[in-house]
Amino acid sequence: MIALGIILLVVGFVLNIGILWTIGIILLLIGVVLFLLGSFGHAVGGRRHYW
Repeated sequence: MIALGIILLVVGFVLNIGILWTIGIILLLIGVVLFLLGSFGHAVGGRRHYW
């Protein structure tokens, strides 16, 4: 999810498409939150680790 967010950010920036930029930021933030929860040992989506 983090990689998809970064890709959408780059594509949205290069092509000057605002909606891709916004979706990229949202996906990036969700990916970082899930990664942090997984690294602290909380079960995320039934998994003990999320990466």
